[in-house]
Amino acid sequence: MDYFTKESDFESAVIALLQNYGWEQNVLKNYTEKDLIRNWANILFENNRDIDRLNNIPLIDEEMYELIEKIRELKTPLALNSFINGKTVSITRKNPEDKLHFNKEVSLKIYDRNEIAAGQSRYQIVQQPKFFRKDSVRQDRRGDLMLLINGMPVFHIELKRSGVPVAEAANQIKKYAYEGVFTGLFALVQVFVAMNPDETLYFANPGPDGDFKPDFYFHWADANNEPINYWKDVVERLLSIPMAHQLIGFYTVADGGDGVLKVMRSYQYYASNKISDRVSKNDWKDNNQRGGYIWHTTGSGKTMTSFKSAQLIANSKDADKVVFLMDRKELGSQSLTEYQGFADNVDDVQGTDDTNMLISKLKSKDPKNTLIVSSIQKMSRIKEDEIGRMRARDIEDMQNKRLVFIIDECHRSTFGDMLITIKNTFPNALFFGFTGTPVFSENEKSLSTTTDIFGDELHRYSIADGIRDKNVLGFDPIMVCVYPDMELRKKVAIEEAGASSEAEAISDPKMQKIYYRFMTVSEVPMAGRLIEDGTYQKGIENYIKKDAWENDKYQYSIVDNIKKNWLRLSRNNKFHAIFATSSIPEAISYYRKFREKYPELKVTGLFDPTIDNASGDKALEKEDGIVEMLNDYNNWYSTNWDIARYAKFKLEVSERLAHKGQFVRMKAESQLDLLIVVNQMLTGFDSKWVNTLYLDKILEYQKSYTGIFQEQTDFF
Repeated sequence: MDYFTKESDFESAVIALLQNYGWEQNVLKNYTEKDLIRNWANILFENNRDIDRLNNIPLIDEEMYELIEKIRELKTPLALNSFINGKTVSITRKNPEDKLHFNKEVSLKIYDRNEIAAGQSRYQIVQQPKFFRKDSVRQDRRGDLMLLINGMPVFHIELKRSGVPVAEAANQIKKYAYEGVFTGLFALVQVFVAMNPDETLYFANPGPDGDFKPDFYFHWADANNEPINYWKDVVERLLSIPMAHQLIGFYTVADGGDGVLKVMRSYQYYASNKISDRVSKNDWKDNNQRGGYIWHTTGSGKTMTSFKSAQLIANSKDADKVVFLMDRKELGSQSLTEYQGFADNVDDVQGTDDTNMLISKLKSKDPKNTLIVSSIQKMSRIKEDEIGRMRARDIEDMQNKRLVFIIDECHRSTFGDMLITIKNTFPNALFFGFTGTPVFSENEKSLSTTTDIFGDELHRYSIADGIRDKNVLGFDPIMVCVYPDMELRKKVAIEEAGASSEAEAISDPKMQKIYYRFMTVSEVPMAGRLIEDGTYQKGIENYIKKDAWENDKYQYSIVDNIKKNWLRLSRNNKFHAIFATSSIPEAISYYRKFREKYPELKVTGLFDPTIDNASGDKALEKEDGIVEMLNDYNNWYSTNWDIARYAKFKLEVSERLAHKGQFVRMKAESQLDLLIVVNQMLTGFDSKWVNTLYLDKILEYQKSYTGIFQEQTDFF
């Protein structure tokens, strides 16, 4: 490895390597903002000489001042990302020599994300740019490197010599931002890079009022998620052309939902490219519907990755439609909002209120209807609608389109008749799946693994990768022992021995042998387990009858424990919790106990509201429980929900819990404390405001750690 005793030597080496990877040989040394504005003006002139734009007449200072004012008005990197990627910007011509356009508005081409290392794209290096002080007390600053694309400073790099922690370079960037360096033209910077010879961090510009959070400083990695830190490899893999151009054009995301600029992590980049590459090479006539699947751990940003995959496909025009399929209505609404937040324009991503609207958008030739969000339920009903309302030509028109389906949480939603119906309806479509918990042979259901349904794994980013990189928070599992282990063990040992008491079990030789076997941990563990020969060894818990967990004493103990620790775990009522139970009667029972003992907690429940009249008293009990929950909810929040609109009630609860939609800035009294669920919200639902998951049920395979980790995503 190289060792640099002087930062200046390292700086020169980085410049030389950048020049080998697509950046211009002519280095702009010690340029001020004024110098760079004039440089930008020259490039704009060269790229807009034609008669309809600048009419072969250069830009003057007054016109450039108008551009800088636009940048100042936009101010944030979030808004400026859209400015950069908007392709063109309008100004009023003030150069009197341009008699054709004087005092008229003209449109200038500034950047094209598709003109990579081609066309009119320019890639310049600024060495030691000068930043003049913003007030008389502070001092002037000088950066290390800036990288310009078409004259716009989009990367800022701070370097440190060998032996100096890369954190010092990151802190220097933060200090410059605090001092107001990245304003005016320099507000266009999208990505910061902190680098020493042995480590590199990159992160999105949080803006003048933003928060520099080390949790969002990333290491670039290879396709196997091995971090890349050696400076030469970083320049080659991250800062080279075309990669740097693509990073600004495609892999920075102006997230309107969160109100911040985001830059994609390396694993998101590889996954998006794998999918778009697979689509570009697809033979649409070979009836191969299996595109592949992405295994990215829950909480690692799958929604953004799937959106970017779709955007790349749409941008390349390798498919006519890209449809995101979700499993449930509330998840579809959540994902639609997130996708629209990621898009350049809200209209770039279309929702579908019903099956008729879905059919209309699938048939449409309008480019705005290229990216569609819908539910698997709606999509599976298209065939039914064909019989009832659609002409044969309509379904044929849709089938002839090049359709790509991206299915979220594909471990959950696709193992049934609905996906089969969709595949039969669109035999030439290409299907991709995203999952944090793929189904393998050992946990398959309906004799189908994820590979059977979607094809090969295209990219993997596991929980271990996520925790190592701190892209996914770790978790702190706590077991609440309502019954002490030894008490349970003794109860089982006595029952299995056939005795009525411990004294009887010990006094009888035959009973004694059985009793002591169950009392020995090495012979009978507390929990059952698979042993090396593939057989299952039962544990004490396997011998405990259900009534041990289905009684008031047990449930009150759980309720008391949750309340006892509520203030601490909720961080003084800032965060919320989800409580998963194994059955609807249990959920209702727990709900009533919370309302009885701790009415100050705002608790509600979500589960399947279907009332089966054949169930008799059970159906009445279920209906009574739903009515109680709706009445309490309506009283708390001045709403008027009823059973007939339960689906929309679920949507409001999910948005309230996630602080989304109308609840983005809700007051404390409008918050929901605890949501009790039965087979709801454990996969796919994402809320940064839920930090605790309580489990009083057995979770198996793909249903298990998805739920545990889903509530551990990072908090902005």
